[in-house]
Amino acid sequence: MANQSIQMRQLLESAGIEVRFARVNEPYRPAVLARAKGVRAVVRLIAYVVNIWRMFAAVDVVHVMANSGWSWHLFAAPAIWVARMRSKPVVVNYRGGEAEKFFRREWRWVRPTLARADAVVVPSPFLEQVFAQRGIRCSIVPNVLDMERFAPPAVQRDFGNSPHVVVTRNLEKIYDVPTAIRAFEAVSREYPGARLTIAGSGPEEAALRALVAAMNLDDRVSFSGRLSNEEVAALYQRADLMLNASLEDNSPNSLIEALACGVPVVSTSAGGIPLLVRDRVSAMLVPVRDPVALGAAALEVLADAALRRNMVREGLELARKFEKTRVLALWQAEYAKVLSSPAPGH
Repeated sequence: MANQSIQMRQLLESAGIEVRFARVNEPYRPAVLARAKGVRAVVRLIAYVVNIWRMFAAVDVVHVMANSGWSWHLFAAPAIWVARMRSKPVVVNYRGGEAEKFFRREWRWVRPTLARADAVVVPSPFLEQVFAQRGIRCSIVPNVLDMERFAPPAVQRDFGNSPHVVVTRNLEKIYDVPTAIRAFEAVSREYPGARLTIAGSGPEEAALRALVAAMNLDDRVSFSGRLSNEEVAALYQRADLMLNASLEDNSPNSLIEALACGVPVVSTSAGGIPLLVRDRVSAMLVPVRDPVALGAAALEVLADAALRRNMVREGLELARKFEKTRVLALWQAEYAKVLSSPAPGH
């Protein structure tokens, strides 16, 4: 979501729209607060609310990038209430892939705040369905994709017996990177020169490195850490296959970016992914937590050049739906709509 927030800001500013950006992770001041867990959360929340109170006085529309869990309660909800107190129209741009689970648990707290929004916008039909089940109408505006940056390489690589496989998700349990590593092991048995690059950071890194070592894959698997947008695009242009083993998901930008770079995608069918891509057309889909199925699908794609070409072609066509100028027009329409409508509850 941080990546999309940055790209959204750049997109809007490119159209001459002034954007004021409220970070939710400002450095602690004084720095010693970083060591006081309970106190630092309270201090950061107070500083955040004071910041947005001042900021919202000078804006026309408040655009809230919202997620599930504590992120909603600590950052999205305060922004919505502060905007309403300032009599500013609010667009809630909800992006949490775990929305269904979160709403089942917390809906009694989420619903009153959400009712104060002028519009709810989601990036996928999957989230639209989640909200519709609770009587909330949404608009769909896809994620931003810069197709000048994320584009296929000028010359397609002949990988021979050395395919380059990539995983580009945060190293968190929800993305089940161990399943991707085990699937890659199957690939490495068939392709002696195969290598895997894991791009991302997170709390599971130490456990993942230990797994790689235990499987004797140290010489084939590399951890690149968190990459910039430019570095991710360059990685895709050197890749032959992307693996995604996520357990829950919405409309993952990593898949869209890979498709835009002409990289075949083998993924689980978690959450909204089957509504994003078509199985055996724009991607290969398998059940979650099934490294055997994920590895078999990867091997099929690598072995079948015709299937691979078709997937690349369909993936590129799908990626065009996320092209930034199309997304900008949709956002401009959303802002115009809320600016011309009376505020809810007023």
